[in-house]
Amino acid sequence: MEQLAEFWGRVTSIQIIDIIIAIGIIVFFRILSGTFSYMIIRIFKIKSKTAKEIKESAFFKPLKAFFIILGIYLAIVFLRAPLQINSQVMDIVTKAFKIISVLEIAVGLANSFTSKTILGRKLKKSLSSKMDDTVFEFVLKITRVLIYVIAIFLVLAILEINLTGLIAGLGLGGVIVTLAAQDTAKNLFGGLVIFIDKPFVVGDWIEMDAYEGTIEDITFRTTRIRTFENALVNIPNAIIADASVTNWSKMEKRRYKANLCVELNTPLEKLQLLKTRIENMLQERESVYDDSIIVKFDQITDNGMNILIYTYTNSVDYASYLKEVEDINIKIMKILKEENIELAYDTKTVYVKN
Repeated sequence: MEQLAEFWGRVTSIQIIDIIIAIGIIVFFRILSGTFSYMIIRIFKIKSKTAKEIKESAFFKPLKAFFIILGIYLAIVFLRAPLQINSQVMDIVTKAFKIISVLEIAVGLANSFTSKTILGRKLKKSLSSKMDDTVFEFVLKITRVLIYVIAIFLVLAILEINLTGLIAGLGLGGVIVTLAAQDTAKNLFGGLVIFIDKPFVVGDWIEMDAYEGTIEDITFRTTRIRTFENALVNIPNAIIADASVTNWSKMEKRRYKANLCVELNTPLEKLQLLKTRIENMLQERESVYDDSIIVKFDQITDNGMNILIYTYTNSVDYASYLKEVEDINIKIMKILKEENIELAYDTKTVYVKN
């Protein structure tokens, strides 16, 4: 109670003008924090012409928060003498202000290294011929992690923590952590293998073991696959690195194969005409590779004469491939109808003994 009374006595002795000035400093920086942030970004972004582009900058919000904290800090510094704040308290306040400043700068820098920011788009454009999107996203993630790691070390330095002893302690504890997190280390290594070998990238359609779907994201530890049932599966990178992965998106062409078994009593002239018409129909299709077309009378069966139809189409995604197969099948059926050729059916003759 005596300390509270003593503090209140100091407060009441402060001139009213000091309180007004301190509040004014806080209000001033609070109101103009957006303007100050705008001006600073405008200085370093000469080519930016719109206010919207500047306000969407990764540094705008961190800078705005910094100026608000700066106003509070300056108000406390201004009131130090009237309030008779001792050096220990001011040291804590100063360290807190430095730590917040470091963190705000780190947030601004980290937010700059994303694919959606202006800096990210410029980097992607300059590296587009050397790096695919997946590797680029991976590099951006590593960059953001490094920024936060550096910020943490700066904060520890501000707090005057012995970094040498801390690093030594981490080295000793690293053995324990490594032994306890072998699976995590395997997944991280598996992720590194994926980024180096690039068996797939975000957006590819892959199939492995019991999973099939589209790659949505590749992180340090897991790969996210959106299945065709619209479920999201997180698969550890260590499993993927050791598995056989089929990347259907890397197909340059897809095979079409069909067997037509026509009746045995079909005249050979009609059979030859049927082959020619099917071959010509396939050659007229822009989606079919002409040098891959095979239409041959390859088998004589108990039920009829078999014609093998074999070719490749450039319709590689499943939906367009099915549409292509449907169109080819319809045209083949039309040719059969026009030539009055019937397909043979599996028949059996049963003799009944009286």
